[in-house]
Amino acid sequence: MNQKDKLSFENTEIAFRHSSNADLNRAYWLFKVINVNFLVKIGPPITNFAIKIGLPIKSLIKATIFKHFCGGETIEECEKTIKNLAQGGVGTILDYSIEGEDDESVFDNTRDEIIRTIITASKKSDIPLTVFKVTGVGRFSLLERLDENLKLSVDEQLEWQKVQDRVLAICEMGHSLGVPVMIDAEESWIQKTIDNLAINMMRFFNREKAIVYNTYQLYRHDKLASIIIDHATAEAEDFILGAKIVRGAYMEKERKRAEEQKYPSPIQPDKASTDRDYNDALVFCADHIDKIAFVAGTHNEESCRLLADMLNKKKINHRNPHVYFSQLLGMSDNLSFNLADSNYNVAKYVPYGPIKAVLPYLFRRAQENTAIAGQMSRELSLIVKEKQRRNKVKNG
Repeated sequence: MNQKDKLSFENTEIAFRHSSNADLNRAYWLFKVINVNFLVKIGPPITNFAIKIGLPIKSLIKATIFKHFCGGETIEECEKTIKNLAQGGVGTILDYSIEGEDDESVFDNTRDEIIRTIITASKKSDIPLTVFKVTGVGRFSLLERLDENLKLSVDEQLEWQKVQDRVLAICEMGHSLGVPVMIDAEESWIQKTIDNLAINMMRFFNREKAIVYNTYQLYRHDKLASIIIDHATAEAEDFILGAKIVRGAYMEKERKRAEEQKYPSPIQPDKASTDRDYNDALVFCADHIDKIAFVAGTHNEESCRLLADMLNKKKINHRNPHVYFSQLLGMSDNLSFNLADSNYNVAKYVPYGPIKAVLPYLFRRAQENTAIAGQMSRELSLIVKEKQRRNKVKNG
């Protein structure tokens, strides 16, 4: 039986091999709660209020939603998760999930922490990729002004230079230690500045190996074209394009802002258009794999199947360093672990950081999940199937 025939996303024994019965039960109840839209909507304000007035809710969060979707509060606390994933052949992407800050000292601390993830990755083969957000090391409203081509004051110019220096320091460390660094996508009204920064970093550091990756959100109708244009630039200037391909994370916010400010929405007209462009992007990247290194960040079974089959059809080695599958910790284990079992490169995003600082990430995960039709019921059905399988084995 060859690898292509063997790959199945229904194999819950492989998918949950790394999960104890207690882990499965926690996941079952967590997804049941997330499935209730009302609770997801009232959860953030109630939780923030409870923390503000000092109620002991932090330990409850840490034992439930934080434990499921995050590796810990520090890199050291993530060690158990890193080993657990590695036992199933799945790599870790350490994601320091601090966001929404505006203080220069916080930006410097975040830069230093991201560099720590790169140094840690250089010592562990189980951490094949690293990641950061430009808004983790620079002020959102400054990026907004740059995207709008507004004239910066002298102080703002100095501030922007510091942002560029932080990004450069991160990418330089990745290059010197041979550790790939992905730059996450953000809102469309700051993305042009991030794109330009990412391509400039690739010009410096992606000559022999893909070190810097930019992220393309295919729920935007212009991003398939961006990949093709950036590939042409990489060809012309002789560097490797690093591309993380995702569907996207800011759809509702994007549509609302476009409506309020009366400009054409950058978002695709429907899900079918997003799916089509996403899959076309995977095909384009696989067709140009010598000059594009890409990470397929997706929880979509059809897209994972398409890419897996395409690699087989093109006789591209499953372990080719230019192609990775990626999912979030705590979700779609049926994809991650079954792909890894068939010897494909797979890595999970493992967010970490102080609980209070990571709360926005956790709430966004829950809110996004309820917006994905069928995603939670799919997760629940797989957990139920595995619980039933284990009971059957236990009872002979």
